[in-house]
Amino acid sequence: MFSRNRNKPNSSLTYLAANSEFQGNLHVEGNLRVDGIVHGTVEVQGDMEISASGLVEGPEVRARNLLVHGVVKARVVAEGRLTLSRTARLEGDVVANALDIEAGAFYVGYIEAGDAKVLPGVQARPELMASREEL
Repeated sequence: MFSRNRNKPNSSLTYLAANSEFQGNLHVEGNLRVDGIVHGTVEVQGDMEISASGLVEGPEVRARNLLVHGVVKARVVAEGRLTLSRTARLEGDVVANALDIEAGAFYVGYIEAGDAKVLPGVQARPELMASREEL
């Protein structure tokens, strides 16, 4: 998920260690790995990973791709893929282009997955033959 290629934009990595705690709005131009605790809004231009010891709690978390092993209590917006590992706990609504949830992950909230522009419109449901015969 995280590349070390220095020529690519968003290739820098910001790291919040396990014994660290941050409070406030966090904006990261590159990638972010959280092993500690973040209280507040998080906006990451690149990819974000929350380790099993990590906790992010706030109004919203935004990232290109988000991999969760720890705890997130926030609305999540992932431009690309949201992945919840078996140790993940997510409490909040999700908007993501793609979603992977491993068996054992805990999730509570509303999910909107896929590009809304390419989803087919709602069509009338076909009438079942049994319902006609009952009339």
